Amino acid sequence: MRRAMRAAAVGLAVVVLASGCATPPGPPPWPRPTDLAARAEAAGLHDVWGQRLAEHIHTHLTITDGGEPVVVPGNIGHSAKQRFAAEIHTHDTSGIVHVESPERRTFTLGQFFDEWDVSLGPAHVGGLHGDLTVWVDGRRYYANPRSIELRDLEQVDLVVTTIGEVPHRPPAFDWPPQYH
Repeated sequence: MRRAMRAAAVGLAVVVLASGCATPPGPPPWPRPTDLAARAEAAGLHDVWGQRLAEHIHTHLTITDGGEPVVVPGNIGHSAKQRFAAEIHTHDTSGIVHVESPERRTFTLGQFFDEWDVSLGPAHVGGLHGDLTVWVDGRRYYANPRSIELRDLEQVDLVVTTIGEVPHRPPAFDWPPQYH
């Protein structure tokens, strides 16, 4: 009986890990991972440092918790010192997520969160508690936010509010001129 219970527990752990909810961190700030290659691999991404790019897009991500901004760390999936750049990465804390790939394919917000090692699901961001409301380019998004495709010059807003509170869409991001 114990062996069967242990096998069931191990099976459940495998399902949880595979669902992208491997590390339900507590409240932010959530640091950038230090093992860039392992996190990129966990997200199905490759190191493209120095490769020719067929795709180069930028998506802006905001996360707010009770009206307070949550910082998206710089250098998620990127290190000039290590000469490493995953296909999805950040350079700074602006919230701009870079997608750079030698091939054109679909990249998702779920992959970015897997790389960051922060859980994301239909009703949660990391360890934040409350109602999650999602907007993509100012329009409500009702599906699982993990499936949001990262597209050029789009804005993704993840807003966590107290349960029952009316969420407010953050203002549009003012893209720096070099991105237009």
